[in-house]
Amino acid sequence: MGTKSLFFLAILSLSLASSLTPAFAENEEITKRTDPGLVMNFYKDSCPQAEDIIKEQVKLLYKRHKNTAFSWLRNIFHDCAVQSCDASLLLDSTRRSLSEKETDRSFGLRNFRYLDTIKEAVERECPGVVSCSDILVLSARDGIVSLGGPYIPLKTGRRDGRKSRAEILEEYLPDHNESMSVVLDRFSAIGINTPGVVALLGAHSVGRTHCVKLVHRLYPEVDPELNPDHVEHMLHKCPDVIPDPKAVQYVRNDRGTPMVLDNNYYRNILDNKGLLIVDHQLATDKRTKPYVKKMAKSQDYFFKEFARAITILSENNPLTGTKGEIRKQCSVVNKHN
Repeated sequence: MGTKSLFFLAILSLSLASSLTPAFAENEEITKRTDPGLVMNFYKDSCPQAEDIIKEQVKLLYKRHKNTAFSWLRNIFHDCAVQSCDASLLLDSTRRSLSEKETDRSFGLRNFRYLDTIKEAVERECPGVVSCSDILVLSARDGIVSLGGPYIPLKTGRRDGRKSRAEILEEYLPDHNESMSVVLDRFSAIGINTPGVVALLGAHSVGRTHCVKLVHRLYPEVDPELNPDHVEHMLHKCPDVIPDPKAVQYVRNDRGTPMVLDNNYYRNILDNKGLLIVDHQLATDKRTKPYVKKMAKSQDYFFKEFARAITILSENNPLTGTKGEIRKQCSVVNKHN
């Protein structure tokens, strides 16, 4: 090929590249406009009052029912850890599928009706704009503050899924009797490292554990790993080998500061006062114990790692842009003609 031909081809290539570049840039810009992903203050133009309304509703509900804050905190874990942060947890059962919230793994989850209360308040201001998945995440953020925990700036822009994931919960949610290796692996799969796992389990600083989850550590024989000073209280609260399912029998996770998200949990588990097997393992496993000790000494360190872990959890594989939908009611998918 002659020099002139090569020169012509080079000029042609440059011309094509320069003509295509604006098209690529334009397409990229259109994609960003239609799907900006998760961003801070996503509703600043479409519903400027959204986050304030959610925060106000969380405060009002917490004032009337203190245990709502525990629910908000559990919701973000049970929803976002299972494939996607898309409010699939909130869906009711249908004739075709069981809801996530009605499975055994979701035992003790409650107060879903109050999320409907928040959704209704937001809908009055901005109908069809704010997703249930963003409401779930933001109510968790504001619930954490109600419990004395850190304020965690979280991005929004999630959309709602259209299916329950009840059949795969076991693949994603670690059980309270799982080995520490399984717990660490499950969280690692969504990007949360060991100190993040230790911090997330610090949520056990608040709320309560139902006796049905504890009796295997008390009967027929008391687990020798339990602190004897704590056993008497546990036996008093859980007197039955098989707890009555209709009776609400439970032990407070932290008898010292049961309504405050703080680092007292870590001091308790180092003193063998952890209620669940996972609490005990956290304090004794060589991979996690150093972080337990560090968080027992420093609440600032606990809050820093907790905030980082919650942020990662809240951004797990969200639906954004045109994926999913904005549910009119959080418990049912929208009807499509």
